[in-house]
Amino acid sequence: MALGSKRTTRRSRRTIAASPSLPLELVEEEILCRLPVKILLQLRCICKSWKSLISDDPKFAKKHLSMSKILKQQQHLIVNVLYRRDLISLDSPLSDVFTNVSNHTFKETQLNVPISVSRHISEICSCDGILCLTLEGRRSAVLCNPSLRKYSKLPPFENHQEREVQSSLYSFGYDHFNDVYKVIAISCFKDKNNEVDVYTLGTNYWRSIQDFPCSSRCMYQPGVFVGGTVNWLAYEVSNSSHCRFIVSLDLEKESYQNIPQPYLEKDHWDLGMFRDCLCIFASSNMFLDVWIMKEYGIKESWTKIYNVPYVGYQYTNPKTVYISDDDQVLFSFQDLINLEVKLVVYNSKNGNVKILNIQDSFGWMDPEVYMESLISLPSSY
Repeated sequence: MALGSKRTTRRSRRTIAASPSLPLELVEEEILCRLPVKILLQLRCICKSWKSLISDDPKFAKKHLSMSKILKQQQHLIVNVLYRRDLISLDSPLSDVFTNVSNHTFKETQLNVPISVSRHISEICSCDGILCLTLEGRRSAVLCNPSLRKYSKLPPFENHQEREVQSSLYSFGYDHFNDVYKVIAISCFKDKNNEVDVYTLGTNYWRSIQDFPCSSRCMYQPGVFVGGTVNWLAYEVSNSSHCRFIVSLDLEKESYQNIPQPYLEKDHWDLGMFRDCLCIFASSNMFLDVWIMKEYGIKESWTKIYNVPYVGYQYTNPKTVYISDDDQVLFSFQDLINLEVKLVVYNSKNGNVKILNIQDSFGWMDPEVYMESLISLPSSY
């Protein structure tokens, strides 16, 4: 029996030794790039090559981001809310928001930014997993990758030292041609002349570009990033009229153009992005329409795709948050009775409209969708 056992053991060892193994390149290129960021960060301790790949390889970070966009399994909804006079960030997988609307709960997340920053966030915009956080007063902003729990302060406006900036509207996007991320700041000064500056990630300075078309136009929300452009909804107010415009900045050429808009009679507008297309949320007191621009820059391509029915609230100051592939619309609006901002999920297939319950929050809320990514941030200044 002992001899037979030894032969069996030797045979097992030969079998194990002869077992095929996946090439390291295949593991890295086809398996690791499909895993969530949280798991990848844990796998860095396996070996030096994996640590270098996950933490320091920009090509792998881009491939992981590309796979995340295809799989759509690593998207999150982050909501900044007032809680007992403090500002906290609540986070949830986006899929859970749509599948469990009635009983959905958020959990508090740590953005790993200083308390002095986290308590003064007024606006959020995102691109490729990086959040651009505008601070209260709109005089400064920080970049944050919540998946990596890292942040980076933006450098000061050195070219505006002789002028006092009243406020700046920060927007964020990706320049595909030059393979860089850019922050766009439209600053308002006491002399009422607006100026536009660009900060390119990887540099340590702002540079001025062509001013925003027509200094009398006002913007109240960050621009929407769509296909290499940042798009703002601008208002031009005069004594006799109140006109709306969609102004676009090409991040490669850093030049502007007016985007044609559909003829809409709705009172309130908001710009958003759906399936890499520019879209408009247009609301009256009773209804909310969603329009999509199927061919960018072509007026005739504007098409109304949803009409959200009345649910007992006026759809005031609507904001597009997300539209799922199965035609569920996530948006926010302000309840004029108690001034609370509400998050709503509308299912276009069955017509159901449900309001998400966020406990212990009041007064103010800023929702944004971001995707887990390994995109790194420059060092703080």
